[in-house]
Amino acid sequence: MDIYDKINELYEKKTEIELGGGDDRIDKQHERGKLTARERIDLLLDEGTFVELNPFMEHRSHDFGLSGMKAPGEGVVTGYGKIHGRPIYLFAQDFTVFGGALGEMHAKKIAAVMDLAAKNGTPFIGLNDSGGARIQEGVMSLDGYGHIFYRNSIYSGVIPQISVIMGPCAGGAVYSPAITDFVFMVEKTSQMFITGPKVIETVTGEKISSEDLGGAEVHGSKSGNAHFTAPSESEVLEDVRRLISYLPQNNKERTPVLPWGDEEDDRPELTEIIPFDSTRPYDVRTVIQEVVDKDSFMEVHAQFARNIVVGFARIKGEVIGLVCNQPKVMAGGLDIDSSDKASRFIRLCDSFNIPIITFEDVTGFFPGVKQEHGGIIRHGAKILYAYSEATVPKITIILRKAYGGAYVALNSKSIGADLVFAWPNAEIAVMGPQGAANIIFAKEIERSEDPEATRAAKIEEYRTKFANPYIAAANGMVDDVIDPRETRIKCIQALDMLRNKSEDRPYKKHGNIPL
Repeated sequence: MDIYDKINELYEKKTEIELGGGDDRIDKQHERGKLTARERIDLLLDEGTFVELNPFMEHRSHDFGLSGMKAPGEGVVTGYGKIHGRPIYLFAQDFTVFGGALGEMHAKKIAAVMDLAAKNGTPFIGLNDSGGARIQEGVMSLDGYGHIFYRNSIYSGVIPQISVIMGPCAGGAVYSPAITDFVFMVEKTSQMFITGPKVIETVTGEKISSEDLGGAEVHGSKSGNAHFTAPSESEVLEDVRRLISYLPQNNKERTPVLPWGDEEDDRPELTEIIPFDSTRPYDVRTVIQEVVDKDSFMEVHAQFARNIVVGFARIKGEVIGLVCNQPKVMAGGLDIDSSDKASRFIRLCDSFNIPIITFEDVTGFFPGVKQEHGGIIRHGAKILYAYSEATVPKITIILRKAYGGAYVALNSKSIGADLVFAWPNAEIAVMGPQGAANIIFAKEIERSEDPEATRAAKIEEYRTKFANPYIAAANGMVDDVIDPRETRIKCIQALDMLRNKSEDRPYKKHGNIPL
């Protein structure tokens, strides 16, 4: 035997590993409408850039029939490659090997590549497709999950972490994606749940399918556990590639700046988008599209808590995060879910040096017994905390209404906004003119010979005295009242002026956000 025989042996072993569970199981994976782990990696990464790590790692368990059983690659493919020419680290669970079940060495492979990602300040992506813990390995598989959860937590805010659910993700396995920054799901073929349908039926008597319990539609619109969903694996992976283009490599770097076209910065259409009547709805996305670079807006959590819109965009090639009230849903009021959605996104932007622009048109925090008993006080406080804590450039544009505590919470000057601009039709007050007049002038209206005329006059008096941007501007709470057509120009100027912003906070181990 010579060196060439050894080299041939090496390639034979690698070929066996690359086949995973074998042709029959690969065919079954395809029959389910799913790709293999390696096919997914090829779609995700730039062509020819993947480098595999630890392919020869094997389990060392001998109990419950595992002795002598081979698990090529230990049921997970790990390594590194590039997206848009920038390095990333990843793992992809292989459902053809033990159903992608996580055991001791499977977890060790993932933990090792996570550590490399952190050491190199590089984003980390997990492609999840697993039946859960490898039961035959008992507590060792649970301990493996713990090592992954720990790294998810410790590296949070250090490097971007993205989870892609491409099949089942059940039991303790769901907590790793839950800690990461973004979760993607494939419609109809991926599910997440703590306890599956059979366990739920046994314990509670409730009957439900896997899809209805934890499918992409459920987590994208109801629970908010998924940030993005798409109909196919290829579309999901393309969305992951797009998201990566908005993120820095780590918390010490700035986001990539792209070239921009010769767009006109003056946007006359903005005067026509928002109805002058403050009770009429409109879609805030139309405002976003007029302010940001063409086709640059990538919405996050699009189907969840739709009364607030958050996402990434670019202005003159520079990445920004947007937090915007949505007047066409619940009149743009803030409730429990929208508070959570906005707060998480604000903290994400602050973690990775992404300036935040807030488009404000808010009636207040949403009233009701269900909201109060559900903890709207605690959840709403998260927005205040997130904005106050953030040290990235923070700009607010008051488009129309800014009432009550919601005005304060949505990046007002008092909680640390760098610049606040208001359109000339903005109403900034404790509450709307109608409600305020009914309270302040209740007795006067009641005693009047013509209550309706008196009410109308008092509403106008309150609007003139308080519900306009000039009182706030006179007291330094608004930096400037601007022509709506110049909104993009003002954002460009503000971002340029705040580019080198540096702000420190008092030393502390960490704060205690009202979770």
